Amino acid sequence: MKILVVGGAGYIGSHCVRQLLAAGHQPIIIDNFVYGHRDSIPEGLTVYEGDMGDIAFTQPILEKEQVEIVMHFAAFAYVGESTSDPLKYYDNNVAKTVHLLQAMRNANVNRFIFSSSCTIFGESSKMPLHEDLPLQAFSPYGQTKQDVEVLLGYCAKAYGLSYACFRYFNASGADPEGTIGEDHDPETHLIPLAIQAARGQRDKLVIFGMDYPTPDGTCLRDYVHVNDLSRAHIAAFDKLKTPGTELHYNLGTGKPASVLEVINTVEAVSGLSVPHEFGPRRPGDVPAAYAYPEKAISELNWQIEFPDIKSIVETAWKWHESHPNGFEK
Repeated sequence: MKILVVGGAGYIGSHCVRQLLAAGHQPIIIDNFVYGHRDSIPEGLTVYEGDMGDIAFTQPILEKEQVEIVMHFAAFAYVGESTSDPLKYYDNNVAKTVHLLQAMRNANVNRFIFSSSCTIFGESSKMPLHEDLPLQAFSPYGQTKQDVEVLLGYCAKAYGLSYACFRYFNASGADPEGTIGEDHDPETHLIPLAIQAARGQRDKLVIFGMDYPTPDGTCLRDYVHVNDLSRAHIAAFDKLKTPGTELHYNLGTGKPASVLEVINTVEAVSGLSVPHEFGPRRPGDVPAAYAYPEKAISELNWQIEFPDIKSIVETAWKWHESHPNGFEK
């Protein structure tokens, strides 16, 4: 099928593009390259540079390319920045998504896959996180994801839109071939930060809090490989054939790792030490957050190929070893 991948040059989007190709689909990419990387796109693909929120730009692409499904990976995703600049996040994550959906409706494209987030569950104390728990986002970023999910429900009922929302936990790792991986500026994810500290690209890693009610006192998080995430999205295609279908899935392994476990794994995989120190807790950090992935496993026949933190870190290390400066030429 012809799949429009909005944000297809970003971290998750670029990995999904490769998984689409492997599954025999034809990805077409829209990206404004604010955060995406041109070098992450395989040669020969059709790429449109522009703003997903510009209906006059997006609608003709949908019509010309005869797009069958739209996959949306183009959100801004820094929680701290969303707090200091909420208008930026509501403009990109909500308003421009509304315009994208309007362009789809104008072009009679009725299937949509949305990159959501586990942050929509807020500071829930119930673990693991099931799909039916109440949504209670506590950051502007999480609220934008929650707002779009609510909007999609209304669109399904009003227009017959079929959609799937995938709530990611900690997207991690890199393509096993080592050709693409994480390259964020600024980098905020634990695994690449630990690898950079091990490689001497940063002085040290700061661990925020050491007195949480967890086995080693550091936060527990659910790290899920970016290729596993991508394959779950593709597995939902057939379920979206019926108009008005509404799907929601929490994507994680269900096997959390602590901050110290991640650091120890990076040291074991790399053979290097990770210089680190402890700092105070960050506001909003919960002791543990991990998924109950059984719904995606049973309904989508989703198979997790990277079930443990070691297998994920190994792919990340390969990417950072071969691309120490990311996609920088």
